Amino acid sequence: MDEIREIALRIKELREICDYSEEDIAKELGISVDLYKQYEANGQDIPINVIYQLSKLYKVDFSEILTGVSAKLKTYQVVRGGNGQKADRYPGYEFRDLAYHYANTIMQPFLVTLDPSDKKADLVSHKGEEFNLVLEGTVVVTFGDQDIVLEKGDSIYFNPTYPHGQRCGGDVPATFLTMIAE
Repeated sequence: MDEIREIALRIKELREICDYSEEDIAKELGISVDLYKQYEANGQDIPINVIYQLSKLYKVDFSEILTGVSAKLKTYQVVRGGNGQKADRYPGYEFRDLAYHYANTIMQPFLVTLDPSDKKADLVSHKGEEFNLVLEGTVVVTFGDQDIVLEKGDSIYFNPTYPHGQRCGGDVPATFLTMIAE
């Protein structure tokens, strides 16, 4: 829980340093001021795409908001299997940032593991483009009012300004690679 609280403190500090009001940031993110204030107050349930949008707005590396450490690499970064910067934001989702040491990324790669659940996917929207490739299991991508079932090896490339979300579609965890570019 301390890690989540530290993220909240970092986004508040960045906002203050850049001389933005809470209202300015909420408007930029397309969310209510009350919701944004909640993110700054405790960091609870802050979507990974909001952290990504804030990193672009403040012109800092995504990993700097997550960890407090600025990325330094500009040539390449190798991340060995099972590694990556853990960036858990929701119960039932495990995010691993696969470019956490690479500076000034134009896309953000994550390895996402979803626990089995009957719960509908929470829908989000954000700027840019998104790509998902299923590596293990079954992922159900909810895109607007449509559920798209993807099996191992299947992929989807889409406009993430439309409401979307992912959930595990089977009895075992599902893993997919997602790439978000803005």
